[in-house]
Amino acid sequence: MITVRLMGGLGNQMFQYALGRHLSLINKDKLKLDLSGYNKQPSSDTLRNYELSIFDIPKQIINISKNKLLTGNGWYHRILNRLGLNYKYVKEKNKFFNKEILKLNGNLYLNGYWQCEDYFKNIRKTLLKEFTVQSKLNKKNRLMLKRIKTASSVVIHIRRTDYVNSPKTNKYHGGCTLNYYKKAVKKIKNKIKNPVFFVFSDDIEWCRKNVKLGGRVVFVNINNPKKGYEDLRLMKNCKHFITTNSSFSWWGAWLSENKNKIIIAPQDWFNYVNEGSLIPKSWIRVKN
Repeated sequence: MITVRLMGGLGNQMFQYALGRHLSLINKDKLKLDLSGYNKQPSSDTLRNYELSIFDIPKQIINISKNKLLTGNGWYHRILNRLGLNYKYVKEKNKFFNKEILKLNGNLYLNGYWQCEDYFKNIRKTLLKEFTVQSKLNKKNRLMLKRIKTASSVVIHIRRTDYVNSPKTNKYHGGCTLNYYKKAVKKIKNKIKNPVFFVFSDDIEWCRKNVKLGGRVVFVNINNPKKGYEDLRLMKNCKHFITTNSSFSWWGAWLSENKNKIIIAPQDWFNYVNEGSLIPKSWIRVKN
């Protein structure tokens, strides 16, 4: 059995699920999701919830959040491991791809972020299907999707709220400057004819006042924070991407099925932390 500890927001959960799903397919084994980390969260952290239920994930994948033995602190798993009971507690050591992880089998408990496409790119077709939002588009999203599909659409993703307001989050992640977006837009304009920029953000009003790009710009402001997955659905249908340093932004670009997509990412993804194997080699890096 493959058990994956889920933590963080939607983007992080997708990384964790993707590795677990790959291992479950390699080993023809069951996959369980440990949601116990969402039961008690430090008040200083951004409140997170389990969000993968909005996707087309197989029903046989089991949520074990109520199982007191299988908790995220790892003590139970480490004891089983030391007793030699065919149980491996696997904690991520760093952010670099570890090919040995994909060779593991038996009863596994995975604790980490696993932010690297090498952990799951071989099951891309499976993930494209399973990371499909199940709910139907409402009228506003349907009209926006039509605009996106009929234009040389370019995502500009800007994340602000917790990156700006939380000292802890800001210290770790930092944020992308307006200068980064200006340089990224210039690169896109040199490569794409008649681009239309679709700005997605958790602070659209700030973007309206401060993001001056020239050209055609659409500020997407039709989904509330509780329906961020709707923005993800719109984003992945764009043709090109200017990402910010967030896992949500990463997935919007990765899920795009445009074979000729251009993806621009900030040179510095974290503050003072090595990003490891997070950014695919085909993505263009721009100094923040």
